[in-house]
Amino acid sequence: MKVHEALKWASSFLEERNLEQPVAQILLRHHLQKDLTQLYMAMHDELTLEQQERFTDDIHAYADGTPVQHLTGVEQFYDRTFIVNQDVLIPRPETEELVQGLLQRIEKKYPDQAQLKVVDVGTGSGAIAITLALESERLQVSAVDISEAALSVAKKNDEHLHADVAWVHGDLLQPLIEADANVDVVVSNPPYIPLADEVTLSPYVSQKEPASALYGGEDGLDFYRRLAEEIPLVTGEHAIVAFEIGAGQGEAVSQLLQERIPKANVEVVLDINGKDRMVFAEW
Repeated sequence: MKVHEALKWASSFLEERNLEQPVAQILLRHHLQKDLTQLYMAMHDELTLEQQERFTDDIHAYADGTPVQHLTGVEQFYDRTFIVNQDVLIPRPETEELVQGLLQRIEKKYPDQAQLKVVDVGTGSGAIAITLALESERLQVSAVDISEAALSVAKKNDEHLHADVAWVHGDLLQPLIEADANVDVVVSNPPYIPLADEVTLSPYVSQKEPASALYGGEDGLDFYRRLAEEIPLVTGEHAIVAFEIGAGQGEAVSQLLQERIPKANVEVVLDINGKDRMVFAEW
C-alpha cells in the first residue's frame, strides 16, 4: 500500500464513523516520522508491512475510543511538544489562553521585580509550569501534584524541554503550607467537571483520561473551595491567582475567592469561544 492509499483508506474509514478525519494524517505522520511537507512529498512511497499494520491498528484503536494523543504519546502546547499518557490530562488549547493571560498580568503587575515565585497546583503533564518557566526567565516555578504517576510524566517533559521546574508531590498547597513557603503567583487548572456531567463527556475523555484530573465533586467546585482557603496561607501583601474553570462556573469561583481574599480584584475572562474559562485575582 502506498502512502496516499493508506491516507485515503483511513480518512474514509473515519468519515464513515463520523470521526475526525485529520487524525489519519496525524497518525500516518507519526508512524512515518515525517512533517506535513515530507508527508506530501512521500505520497507515492510504499509503506512497509510493519508500518501498514501499526497504522491500521492505531486507526482502529482511535475508532474504539483511544485518544490520538495516547497513540502518538504527545500533544502540542504553546508550540512545544509534551509527552502525555493515561496518567495525565491531555493539554487543551483553552489552557494556553490561561497561560497567556497570566503572563500578561505578571508583566503588568511586576514590571521591575527581578524574580517571582510561581506555583502550579495540580500540574499533571507539567504543561503550565514548564511553559511559564520557559516563557519568562525571571519566574522561579514549582509545581505540585498528588499523583506520583503524573509527576513522572511532568519530569520527563522537563528533561527534554529543559525548564528547571521544582516538582513537588503533595495535596494542593499543603506542601508549601507545611514548609511555610510564600509565592507571588498561584496558577491552577484543577478538576472542575461536576460528577453528574460524566454521562455527557466524550468516551475519549471519560474512559481514557484520569478521573482524578476531571471531576471536582458534585458541583465541580470542591478544589476551588480548598484552594481559596489555602491561598492566603502561601501569599503575601501582593499576589496573582489564575484559575481555569468550567463554563458557567465564573461567578461561583469569583465569589469563593472574594470571600476568602476580600482585598482581591477578581475578574472572569471568556475564552476564544465566548465561554467563561478563566478567573484571575490580583491584590
